[in-house]
Amino acid sequence: MSTVAAISTGRAPGGIGVIRISGENAIDVADKVFSSFNGKKLSEISGYSALYGKAFDSKGNIDNVVALLFRAPKSYTGEDVVEISCHGGLFVTDKVLKAVYDAGAIPAEAGEFTKRAFLNGKMDLTSAESVMNIISAQGEQAEKIALGVLEGRLFKEIKKINDKLVYDLALLSAWVDYPYEEIEDLSDNNLKEHIKDSINSLEKLINDFDKGQIIMEGVDTAIVGCPNVGKSTLMNLLSGTEKSIVTEIAGTTRDIVEDTVNVGGITLRLADTAGVRETEDIVESIGVDRAVKRLESAELVLAVFDATRELNEQDKTLIELCKNKKAIGIVNKTDADKNHLNGEVEKNFSQTVFISAKTGKGKEELTKAIEETLGTADFDTSATAIVNDRQCDCCKKALDALRDAENALEFGMTMDAVTVCLDSAIENLMILTGEKATELVVNEIFAQFCVGK
Repeated sequence: MSTVAAISTGRAPGGIGVIRISGENAIDVADKVFSSFNGKKLSEISGYSALYGKAFDSKGNIDNVVALLFRAPKSYTGEDVVEISCHGGLFVTDKVLKAVYDAGAIPAEAGEFTKRAFLNGKMDLTSAESVMNIISAQGEQAEKIALGVLEGRLFKEIKKINDKLVYDLALLSAWVDYPYEEIEDLSDNNLKEHIKDSINSLEKLINDFDKGQIIMEGVDTAIVGCPNVGKSTLMNLLSGTEKSIVTEIAGTTRDIVEDTVNVGGITLRLADTAGVRETEDIVESIGVDRAVKRLESAELVLAVFDATRELNEQDKTLIELCKNKKAIGIVNKTDADKNHLNGEVEKNFSQTVFISAKTGKGKEELTKAIEETLGTADFDTSATAIVNDRQCDCCKKALDALRDAENALEFGMTMDAVTVCLDSAIENLMILTGEKATELVVNEIFAQFCVGK
């Protein structure tokens, strides 16, 4: 493979900037742009060693840097890797990178370092995919799920299922070729039990997928309600900042105010919407229309009601709009020690929380209600999880094939039919782990990575 290079740190000023070089000629390329203060060349030192010196180009010195060497195969990519750490200014890092290109490296494509790690057997495809999940994780639970996959938890679970199926397929193939020979442990009962165990394992992974996705990717959440029920105050409580303007004037929020917050380990992409009511104000009317559309598209709705007054027609309309949605009824202004709602909110929502957005009272109860509504309250982030649609699709295809095999046994079909079904299940599980993934699939996965990773 060619020798590639890219900036591996964020594209913003920082303490350091790291230029990563990987490939057969990585050390030679680095020696052309780096000179150590002790006179040693990178080609003269062992792996996992560092030298302090200067980076330079044809015009002279660029910066004082540290060059860290990883020799193949004990590197991230499995190739010779040099990482040059300079001061983290954008101009400086770009200048060092250009010098590296002039010395013979070519620009790395998106995700190319991790792709090389996969192709060189340093990690399976599920672990490689989890790298971007760790980078994009916005909460502790999301990071734990991604780390578990990176450490090989999913690969081991899929391999355990696959090894059992491969063993059964080998016995079936032997039986087909030698039907009159005694084949070890091959009986309908053993085969049915193995298939059933594999079905149960895949069903659990698939059933937990949506919960894991909620934690990994977050949830579009709309805060809705009539004017002056406390939507903006709730927005500010959850975001921890004065994100929305709060006044006693009805209709203050005229457009959608957005923020991303972490509640109970779940990322909520919050939208504080305009108060739902009939209005002749053209600008406010546009805001109300947008609020209704946001409610309809939201994955989670926080419907806010004012405890100090009875429900009005707009409140009732809002309740109707929330039906068939994942929605939590929030009775606000409980600090006023009044409740004129007479249980009307509780009757219409599976989860109702009483809070004072002004004082913060009831925030913990709201967090618990959000977890229960989204089904993440009992989700074990340390358990094995599939983390993207590709993996889920592979599991579903393997599950369908195993159910076909189970039906074939149940209805007394030939063992050839069962063999075909098991072979299909095994193939899809191997595609999941990357053992049989096509070049097109691999390229598509790593194209979603950032350059430098």
